[in-house]
Amino acid sequence: MTSTGAFRPHRVAVLAMDGLLPFELGIPHRIFGRPRDAHGRRLYEVVTCSVRPPGPVETDADFAVHVAHGPETLATADTVVVPASYELGPVYDEGRLTDELAAALAHVRPGTRLASICTGVYVLAAAGRLDGRPATTHWADAERFQRMFPKVRVDADVLFIDDGDVLTSAGVAAGIDLCLHMVRRDFGTAVANEVARRTVVPPHRDGGQAQYIHRPVPDPQLSTTTAARAWALGRLHEPIQLRDMAAQEAMSVRTFTRRFREEVGISPGQWLTQQRVERARHLLESTDLTMDQVAREAGFGTAQSMRQHLQAALGVTPTAYRRTFRTGGGGEHPGRVGALR
Repeated sequence: MTSTGAFRPHRVAVLAMDGLLPFELGIPHRIFGRPRDAHGRRLYEVVTCSVRPPGPVETDADFAVHVAHGPETLATADTVVVPASYELGPVYDEGRLTDELAAALAHVRPGTRLASICTGVYVLAAAGRLDGRPATTHWADAERFQRMFPKVRVDADVLFIDDGDVLTSAGVAAGIDLCLHMVRRDFGTAVANEVARRTVVPPHRDGGQAQYIHRPVPDPQLSTTTAARAWALGRLHEPIQLRDMAAQEAMSVRTFTRRFREEVGISPGQWLTQQRVERARHLLESTDLTMDQVAREAGFGTAQSMRQHLQAALGVTPTAYRRTFRTGGGGEHPGRVGALR
């Protein structure tokens, strides 16, 4: 929407660079291309542009893609998404922009929202957009990225980080999580959930990158913790003890805790807190329940406890979060929502 109320879709420009991963290039088009308003109008307009004049851009596969827009398109964007590329050259090797890439990024207007998928974060960091700010990238590249850009506060444990006007995601499929989050932030939970449903992906994934770091694969013959998680999700409003969850799988607390970490990547306590935060978010967005009622329904007990947990997880108070999302998104950003731990 424009400030005068006339309808205008939010314009997303996806920057295609040589060596790009076709899967990542397609993520913004798939996620942002789905949402529509009650009148059937697209809420986003997605365009792909190159750092050069229109023409072919090489991918990491055995084909190139023809990009119809040049770098000047970046000047028209409300959001710019930078997917990963395997041919970043000096950006990846030395942490500096090429002249061509610097000239392209110079088109980006002040205040434009920036987002990266996987190692696309190198572009934002080399441009100086992440100095002093939190960011994430693929877990396998996080240590190298931190060494190259010591001013960036790298968090390799999360799937994505929302720092307001700059958002970064972990590797590959985490770009889906990031884009869904931006839809949720812009237009609310219902719109984002519908996009997730049509894309056949979860609207929110449990845990962070820790669950994808290489570790011994659990024996498929052994019991999992799936039933315990389903049991807990059905009674988040009640006190839940670790021994109660372990009992659902007929395991000792020690064995259950170990198996849970192997499967989810975080402890049962951390997982429960995440689920209660998610429940509180949903109730704050979709109901008129008081803060005390939301706190009880989400399992936090008191509004003060809920406030502390949401402040720690999201960086904002429940009141500020409700004000942001009950107005349809597009207001103040809801903190580092992707950095749930």
